[in-house]
Amino acid sequence: MTADAFLLFGTHAVEAEPVRLNAGLLSADFVNGNLRTIRHAGTEVLRAIAYIVRDRDWGTYEPELTELIVDQGADTFSVSYTANCTGPDASRLAFRATIKGSDGHLAFDVSALPESDFETNRCGFCILHPIAGLAGSPVTVEHTDGSVVATKLPDLIDPWQPFKDLRAITHEVQPGITAECRMEGDTFEMEDQRNWSDASYKTYVRPLALPWPYVLSAGEPVRQTISLRITGDGKMPDGVVASEPVRVELGEVGATLPDIGVIIYPDEVEASLVNLPVLSTLGPQHLIFHYDPTRGHELRALQSFAKLAAAYPVQTTLECVVACAGNLDAELSAVADMVRQAGLKLSAIAVSPSVDRQSTPPGSAWPDCPPLEDVYAAARRAFPDIRLGGGMFSYFTELNRKRVPAGLLDFVTHCTCPIVHAADDLSVMQSLEALPFITASTRAIFGEKPHRIGPSTIAMRQNPYGGATKPNPHGLRIAMADRDPRHAGQFAAAWTIGYAARVAPAGLELLTLSGFTGPFGVLAESGESVAEGSPRPIFQAVKGLCELAGLVHVAANTSDETRVLALAGRSASGKTVVWLANLTADDVPVDISALGRGHLVMAPYAIARFG
Repeated sequence: MTADAFLLFGTHAVEAEPVRLNAGLLSADFVNGNLRTIRHAGTEVLRAIAYIVRDRDWGTYEPELTELIVDQGADTFSVSYTANCTGPDASRLAFRATIKGSDGHLAFDVSALPESDFETNRCGFCILHPIAGLAGSPVTVEHTDGSVVATKLPDLIDPWQPFKDLRAITHEVQPGITAECRMEGDTFEMEDQRNWSDASYKTYVRPLALPWPYVLSAGEPVRQTISLRITGDGKMPDGVVASEPVRVELGEVGATLPDIGVIIYPDEVEASLVNLPVLSTLGPQHLIFHYDPTRGHELRALQSFAKLAAAYPVQTTLECVVACAGNLDAELSAVADMVRQAGLKLSAIAVSPSVDRQSTPPGSAWPDCPPLEDVYAAARRAFPDIRLGGGMFSYFTELNRKRVPAGLLDFVTHCTCPIVHAADDLSVMQSLEALPFITASTRAIFGEKPHRIGPSTIAMRQNPYGGATKPNPHGLRIAMADRDPRHAGQFAAAWTIGYAARVAPAGLELLTLSGFTGPFGVLAESGESVAEGSPRPIFQAVKGLCELAGLVHVAANTSDETRVLALAGRSASGKTVVWLANLTADDVPVDISALGRGHLVMAPYAIARFG
């Protein structure tokens, strides 16, 4: 990567370069104490083996590594280190890790020793199986009681745990070649991380049905070992050569591309009005107004929304949190009366109970909440003349686990966030792989009901899994953070085009991937790579999506979707517009002869328009 990190990521902080470990046909990247992208003869076998320590809000500790030794032999490797985690109460957990690799075999062993009682929601290994080429495929599962079962990985996204009480899981890497991942030291189970738009199935310790947070007692050691064994005589196919140009090809036409929205919060209206010409240039077809009476939003918020709606007259949706604190009809009728008093013209309202913004993990008690049938009926009575939507203002996870009675709705909505579990650049971009499974699963649950997604941004606007989102005053790459520096960089532009490309075949009604101002917006705040109030790089991406809205989607495939994604739309006159996004930190050669051009080299995280 030669480009300025600040321009690409919105921060001068640069991720640590991985150390490539090789042992014959086996390879892995060692990053910050864990293993990523574990391959056999170039084919990804596991996405990660990581030793994870989580706090009571599911935030991830960044352990301090010492005594690190990396030994790369001719056909073996070994790594050892010591690490320490310090809790908010100054409690400490130390662990010693060793990693050994030879051709076809890998072992990762950790012994942890709490120096004092240490509170955690999870302490132990997470193993990630990739989804590309594996979703829906056969696996063999060995349970802790020794029983062995032939089964399949889920194709549609499983809302709960597809496998429990795990000791080992075996899958086919290529015909005739299998990989067994064995887990020792505790009871493991698997969850379908596509729920959170992670591109993986995650096997983790410990079972969620057990209480959390829990305490690791001082002086009591905890040891776990993960081993990977690859066997078989099958021939490995030739993989994609990174130096080859990525080929872009156009295919059949399909669904109409969605309208594009932006989310507006009450405290952002005045800045939006000041920048009204820029909003018009951006060109969103929809404004989503967030209204939450549990956070003090009242008539004044609706009046401010009315000013913006009058100044920029497009479709509008009120994203209305329902407190459900008493009589539903009284609560929603009061909102409707204030909407009329404010003079706010709405095209639709989406409603969701306040308690549904918090996740209900497996084994946990569901919070008190009126039946959604009653909530939707009260909303329909209060707003009889506009479209009614429901679903979750949080993520697909919650929608998959609490499946709303969509027959009472005009559309279903939810969001996604790529930094729930990990915030490194690779994980965020890989999250795009999960999006087609999310749209397919939503369609399988709700049929042809119109589907909206968003606001979905890199940063987390709310934390369903803890008390709050994580503050990020220093602009770092932090999971569950309320701000993310990459939103201000070229990275977000590529992610946005990639996101739209992945969901384009689904025929969404509305897609929202940004705000207009504020931390989720397309305009810069102070201290960024462009002047305050100027368009961030994501502005051009969102503007491009606004221009594609309503066009017919044209299938646009690339020969390596891990590096480049393509999005294409065709107008009624037959003109085709194509957007490309480089998802990597490297220059990527691209063959665009199918677009009537020759070749180009896309800079890191660059986006490009043709047509």
